[in-house]
Amino acid sequence: MSVTNHSCEDSKDLQKYQHQVYAVVYSVILAPGLLGNVLALWVFRAYVRETKKAVVFMMNLAVADLLQVLSLPLRIYYYLNETWPFGQSLCMICFYLKYVNMYASIYFLVCVSMRRCELIMRPLRCNPSTRKRDLVICAFGWLLVFLGCLPFPLMRTTSRDTSEGKPFDKCFSELPMRTISVPAAGALLITAELLGFIIPLILVLACTCLTAGSLRQRTAGVFPDRGEKRRALRMVLSCAVVFLVCFAPYHVTMPLDFLVKADVLSSCTLRDLIKRCHPVTLCLASLNCSLDPLIYYFTTDEFWRRLSKPDIPDSRTMGRRLSCITGGEEEEDD
Repeated sequence: MSVTNHSCEDSKDLQKYQHQVYAVVYSVILAPGLLGNVLALWVFRAYVRETKKAVVFMMNLAVADLLQVLSLPLRIYYYLNETWPFGQSLCMICFYLKYVNMYASIYFLVCVSMRRCELIMRPLRCNPSTRKRDLVICAFGWLLVFLGCLPFPLMRTTSRDTSEGKPFDKCFSELPMRTISVPAAGALLITAELLGFIIPLILVLACTCLTAGSLRQRTAGVFPDRGEKRRALRMVLSCAVVFLVCFAPYHVTMPLDFLVKADVLSSCTLRDLIKRCHPVTLCLASLNCSLDPLIYYFTTDEFWRRLSKPDIPDSRTMGRRLSCITGGEEEEDD
């Protein structure tokens, strides 16, 4: 897939606009993304001992967000200085981590939503093997994401930058595309849209509807109570909001950007509009690494307890309360 339409030339103003958007947004989300996810891992590390499970998916979500946050300083440097002095390998790693973060976040947001919904709809199905199952699901998810995101860097080439003695000084969106047939690229695009966004979005919305519907049902006994259901609904709703705000715009412009790169669109005005919108949606997709910690803070009470108290109360009563907050699961006996 290569661009052969020379009638629409990219202006320097367009590239400057793109670099400014990336530099500003990445600078804004760097500090809260780093602090928020480090704090989240600190809290989860303490509470996973209390609940034994339930927070495993959120821990992995925080790790996925940190992978992207740690690459942001290099991205900011590149977009501010318009040159990449760190070599080809580091460029491709940072480029790769962008997509690993996005699709790992999507995967674990789905896992969080489904687990919270499951624990509200079927609370009695919790058993000691659940945590082991969660770990297997996380390992499978990381493997799936790492393999599924490989086409993104593999479809880029650096040969044009280093030919004829030219230094390697371009990275990320400026990396040229390898030549690939339109049917093959279309198949990759459809797969990414279906497996990476549409099916996960359907699952999250379904969990939201089921959790909201459970509030209308009267539960026999005291577990789970309406307070627990409301907390679960806040969590699942938050996951749905992150999907719609961060990932939906990007997956709308991604196929349009593909059409531009495949030289299918002939309108210069439309091509320019897509090239101006796509960086904005890509930045929205990066915004999730700062929004995900907000999910933890505003939907789980133990964050405030952990921040206000140096130690976690070691009692069965507190353990039950934490279990309800983090997933409605009963505390396991050691």
